Amino acid sequence: MPEFTVRKIALLTEEIFHEGGPRPAVPRRRAAVMALVKNPFAGRYVEELEDAMGDLKPLGLEMTDRLVAAFEGGASVIDGFGKGAIVGTAGELEHGALWHVPGGYAMRERLGDSKAIVPSAKKVGAFGSRIDIPLGHINAAYVRSHFDAMEVGLSDGPRPDEILFVLAMTAGPRVHARMGGLRAEDVKGEDGLR
Repeated sequence: MPEFTVRKIALLTEEIFHEGGPRPAVPRRRAAVMALVKNPFAGRYVEELEDAMGDLKPLGLEMTDRLVAAFEGGASVIDGFGKGAIVGTAGELEHGALWHVPGGYAMRERLGDSKAIVPSAKKVGAFGSRIDIPLGHINAAYVRSHFDAMEVGLSDGPRPDEILFVLAMTAGPRVHARMGGLRAEDVKGEDGLR
């Protein structure tokens, strides 16, 4: 059982009041939680990685709970999400892929078994690297008003033998969204698309 020892957890929250146009009645909220963890596979090639996803499940749930708590109204107001990872330079991209199940399924579980795929990004990066976490609607991938990204990173990581795991959530569409398409209030939530 590999050890993903946590060095640091950080929470970033934003309230977006306008994008140059009129101020909406309710600001859009975005938040991301980040965990810098020791990469037990750094510096060597390991053939079998998939089982390690189970070891990360408690971290995914803890991070999700912290993220949900950052939103006034909790899970009931959250309608967008995404995830990502930055692997330190002694690791490989596949180590970031370990986050797909524990990060994505933790958010789905806490948000009522949402239907849409959890958008994801990962990369190998040096100390202080940043990443754009793609965001989408939790129940329908075709809701254009929720297409977005949130740039995150920490100044002191990832170290070469660390991974920065990230989860992000939103409440509300982009401020001033007006590109048409499926509206959030018209989502059927049957297939993760519409």
